[in-house]
Amino acid sequence: MTIDSAPDDGFWFDIDIDHDDISANAVSVIRHLQNHNFDALLVGGAIRDLLLGGKPKDFDVATDATPEQVRQLFKNSRIVGRRFKIVHVLFGREVIEVTTFRDSHDKKEGDQKNRKQASQTSRQSSKGLLLRDNVYGDLESDAFRRDFSVNALYYDPLCKQVLDFMGGLDDLEKQRLSIIGNADARYAEDPVRLLRAVRFEQKLGFTLDKNSLDCLDSHAYLLKEIPPARLFDEVVKLLAHGRALATLQALSKYKLLRYLVPAAAYAMEDETSFSHSFIKQVCINTDERIAAGKRITPAFLFAAFLWPALLHQKKKLIDFENRHPYDAQMIAARQAIETQNTYTAIPRRFQGAIEEIWSLQYRLQKMEEKKSHAVMAHPRFRAAYDFVLMREQAGENLNGCGAFWTEQQKDFVPPERSPREYGGHDNRNDYSPRRNRRPRRR
Repeated sequence: MTIDSAPDDGFWFDIDIDHDDISANAVSVIRHLQNHNFDALLVGGAIRDLLLGGKPKDFDVATDATPEQVRQLFKNSRIVGRRFKIVHVLFGREVIEVTTFRDSHDKKEGDQKNRKQASQTSRQSSKGLLLRDNVYGDLESDAFRRDFSVNALYYDPLCKQVLDFMGGLDDLEKQRLSIIGNADARYAEDPVRLLRAVRFEQKLGFTLDKNSLDCLDSHAYLLKEIPPARLFDEVVKLLAHGRALATLQALSKYKLLRYLVPAAAYAMEDETSFSHSFIKQVCINTDERIAAGKRITPAFLFAAFLWPALLHQKKKLIDFENRHPYDAQMIAARQAIETQNTYTAIPRRFQGAIEEIWSLQYRLQKMEEKKSHAVMAHPRFRAAYDFVLMREQAGENLNGCGAFWTEQQKDFVPPERSPREYGGHDNRNDYSPRRNRRPRRR
């Protein structure tokens, strides 16, 4: 990061950024907004990553145009969100997210001279959680509303200058993560910031400042206020940046994991247990796959995290209700997923994959050579096979199950499948919206 000069106002900096790493579509959105006399800049994590020498995948634009005005300017756009209205400008498969400058929700009406009065609503719960936040402001107020200083950097690709109100450039240089404003209030407004603090700490290798760190574990209970569907997305982000093991250990340390995946939290707290070794091994494997450029699927991760809970419930059903082991496993599987859905709601397409990985464990452990081809033809066989290997690497004795199935695969030619249908751990078991099918004509 090279700062060429800093103007007298102390906020704008001339910084050399390679424009080859910036989305041309994002630049065109900014140019179009500025040509219609609106302020518009790149903002957030993309600027942070560019200054750190990375190549961002997503680009966000901040502007003083309202969502309705942005929608009028871009026919290839749509307004999304209720709690926090944003506009998605669509360029094929690339989505440029455009947000309107926000203002503080708790200012008195007389202090809000720069607000745009149309469509502004703000609601908070009794605990301080923002339920709706569409209060618009100016550029400086928008910077104050962001979570961490390193995410409150703005860049104008047309004049090639970085705008820094919150000392984000200094924090980048010192590899420090500082929450903006009072940590108690900011975590209460949006408890997901607790998870973002851990994710950025691990992903960037930065150190949390005292203000951000002191009340991290004491505010963990606020995660109960977040919808389970939103928490699922956040858990996937936490585990998919290449430092899953370190992130899981940090979540356990700060008492956050128990509000996300309780089964994994209990396992991580007992370092002498098989469950701890198993989940640790799965995280190591996940990090290695990401480093090698291979795919991961949330289904495999949640199958591993919930496995200890399934085994515990399965044993109770066998011991106290005299259930057949296979029936007990099927019942325990449904109960484990239902319980988990009250914390982080697992999408149905992943629930089915999780249950199939688990059910195949029973078939794989039988090691029937005559039925091996039928088992290996199952769409989830690769994921279930990887699951067996993880169990053995964690120290479980499966009587050579992994070696048996490794040998069986030597002469086996798997059936051709589409990437979406294939069920291996490195599949495209996609974490993306499915395209709606055209309804059949009557």
